Amino acid sequence: MHADLRCFKAYDIRGQVPQELDTDLAYQIGLAFARLRQSKKVVVGYDIRLESPALADALSQGLQDGGTDVYQLGLCGTEEVYFATFNGGFDGGIMVTASHNPKGYNGMKLVGIESQPISGDTGLNDIADAVRQLQPLPDVAPGQRYDYADKTAYLNHLLSYISPQTIRPYKVVFNVGNGSAGAMIADLVKHLPITPIYLHAEPNGEFPNGVPNPLLHENRQQTADAVLAHQADFAVAWDGDFDRCFLFDEKGQFIEGYYLVGLLAQTLLKQHPGAKIIHDPRLSWNTIEQVRQAGGQPIQSKTGHAFIKQRMRQEDAVYGGEMSSHHYFKAFAYCDSGMIPWLLIMQLMSETALPLSALVEQRQQAYPCSGELNYKVNDVAAILDKIARFYADQQPKIDLTDGLSLEFDNWRFNIRASNTEPLLRLNIESRGCPELVAEKHAEIQRLISE
Repeated sequence: MHADLRCFKAYDIRGQVPQELDTDLAYQIGLAFARLRQSKKVVVGYDIRLESPALADALSQGLQDGGTDVYQLGLCGTEEVYFATFNGGFDGGIMVTASHNPKGYNGMKLVGIESQPISGDTGLNDIADAVRQLQPLPDVAPGQRYDYADKTAYLNHLLSYISPQTIRPYKVVFNVGNGSAGAMIADLVKHLPITPIYLHAEPNGEFPNGVPNPLLHENRQQTADAVLAHQADFAVAWDGDFDRCFLFDEKGQFIEGYYLVGLLAQTLLKQHPGAKIIHDPRLSWNTIEQVRQAGGQPIQSKTGHAFIKQRMRQEDAVYGGEMSSHHYFKAFAYCDSGMIPWLLIMQLMSETALPLSALVEQRQQAYPCSGELNYKVNDVAAILDKIARFYADQQPKIDLTDGLSLEFDNWRFNIRASNTEPLLRLNIESRGCPELVAEKHAEIQRLISE
């Protein structure tokens, strides 16, 4: 029995290694997964973190001892586990990764049949309970291990979203961040008429160039500089397990993920007229307007991959997007991908003959936003109550879908507790007034710091 299960979070498993997650616990998680879900065959992959191969090996042994056959993807991205699970008809998939967390952390993302997420209320808590109460092994025939590292089907699936022969001869900077994306980019480029410029393409769990998390402002400059130095048409950067991608335009400007949600929605609505589009409540005005302009139906969901995926299935939505650069596609079993978005945007650039800056500039001006602002606080509930009372006399529209959203005539904001980190997250947007965004940022920050 493993007493410390702090690494079990709302959506996944994540904690410091070895204090909160070690090979013993990984083994027990595999065993509990096999027993509870009675799985016959499960896909296992891992990211570039130094501890990941050993954790994946222990996890796999637990699955095998529980009677499950393990199909090993080896070093890969999270979406490769998602793809293999639904494409190969597996009973589940587990990716060993801590995504964008700092060095020293690791974790697991779990999915079931058809890559449906296994989170707190859909089985993850049951696995934690099973780990706490592990009984002596029943007499089951151990499972086998198989190599499942062939990426051909996944590559062909990605290419099916675009028409490679119509892509213009772009020069593209790819900042892999020493994560897992390098091998797949190299394979994709062979089928595209583009000139790649690689940054930090070698997988390296020591993170010699910083943790691969392009949401951190200090991680963006190198990509921006490379765009300008090489006169590239755009750039793509990824987090370590590449389930999110981040774009820079030809001027080296970072494009907030918020504006790509509306752009991708419009692109997919051309192919699926009148379809439903799922968005999160953090930043929403621009997305709602673009979806309606394209004849689609915008539907708001609580933030987080498990909630978005569940809502997409309920609504039969063609696409879901979060401003944090998670993009979900019905054709990808409602899962998030860090490869499909940049391919679709490149296709759109080719069709319109417009640079990326021109595709988003008007939207950025119409709905300027703060980007996500993070604060460490002791009492989340007290801060949210304080902010709500401060604005009460202005009679804003109140939405409690996720944290606190207040909407006024010409600006709105959402403030919520993170589901993955001990942080309070704030997002502000306005109708065409960046000065108002800055003013309200200062105002709310004062309320938080006081």
